[in-house]
Amino acid sequence: MKKILLIPDSFKGTMDSLTVCRIMEAAIGAVFPRALLVSIPVADGGEGTVDSFLSALGGEKVHLTVSGPVFDPVDAFYGLLDQGRTAVIEMAACAGLPLMGEEKNPLITSTYGVGQLILDALGRGVGKIILGLGGSATNDGGCGAAAATGVRFFNERGESFVPVGGTLHQIDRIDLSGREDRLEGVEIIAMCDIDNPMFGPQGAAHVFAPQKGADDRAVDLLDAGLRHLAGRIERDLGLEVADIPGSGAAGAMGAGVHAFLGASLEPGIEVVLDTVAFENLAAGADLILTGEGKLDRQSLRGKVVIGVSRRAKKLAIPVLAVVGDIGDGIEAVYQEGVSGVFSINRQALPLDQAKKRSERDLALTVDNLMRFIKSLAWTDD
Repeated sequence: MKKILLIPDSFKGTMDSLTVCRIMEAAIGAVFPRALLVSIPVADGGEGTVDSFLSALGGEKVHLTVSGPVFDPVDAFYGLLDQGRTAVIEMAACAGLPLMGEEKNPLITSTYGVGQLILDALGRGVGKIILGLGGSATNDGGCGAAAATGVRFFNERGESFVPVGGTLHQIDRIDLSGREDRLEGVEIIAMCDIDNPMFGPQGAAHVFAPQKGADDRAVDLLDAGLRHLAGRIERDLGLEVADIPGSGAAGAMGAGVHAFLGASLEPGIEVVLDTVAFENLAAGADLILTGEGKLDRQSLRGKVVIGVSRRAKKLAIPVLAVVGDIGDGIEAVYQEGVSGVFSINRQALPLDQAKKRSERDLALTVDNLMRFIKSLAWTDD
């Protein structure tokens, strides 16, 4: 075996994608010591997105203090790629759920700090911004980020304010006239790992707000607020955003960055694969290993394993998916280009116990796969 491409997602809550690549490299190298291993750790918009891009492409990590989810100062960061021409921003760096601790409440959280990160990147002269939407503590429709860049929101009394999830219904008018001029001509690509609409039964509030701390009453209030915001965006900006795939991402920030900042909404893995020039990296590969914490029906909507396998299929390169759990009804992955799916779980254990042995189990699983492949008369010549 001459070349293997490793391009896994993180096993969320267990191993980040850098760790997964490191373990895979060691296990493969023990069986095929002369194989060329190319590692591309992946994050498709949430926590770890900046580090993944910097690991794959090199660049600079910029640190600064901005507003956190409840407007308290937090230490955040973003990445600069391509000699400073492209910024990679993950909203989780300043509006992520872990920043809330035990006091989760999407009625009061804001994406304001994300807008501040964008402004700092603009001040450095970037021409492109890749914005990762994932892992958020918010449900403000991106209004906070927009407000930081100069978009103004007015209530019925004509007062300007920064809307949060619980006050979206108070928006009476949206004014883009004060928006930061440096946004003009800058390409903004928002990475979405889901395709949910802005509101409704499959929208941001009903599907994702409960994990951010919302009870049933709060979910209804948040959903109504997003519905109201969509109406104001349509009336004041002439845009229909509610049903754009990904508009419900990150508390409907997908809808907001499209409406207020002109961002395109794209599947996160597709942005990654384009940015790292996947087809060039995969050229001449005998095998691709990918993976994620759980492969299930949700994965079929375009997450990492499927995004990788679809492109690999066009190149006629076999793909092995090494995952934590395997859900029911995933057989369609084989039509998408996956050659086999393998779980690292060697014993039936509760999640908290399985996590403790996940790195060892991953190493053993990849070792088994490589030994089997070598037995089929593949060589490392």
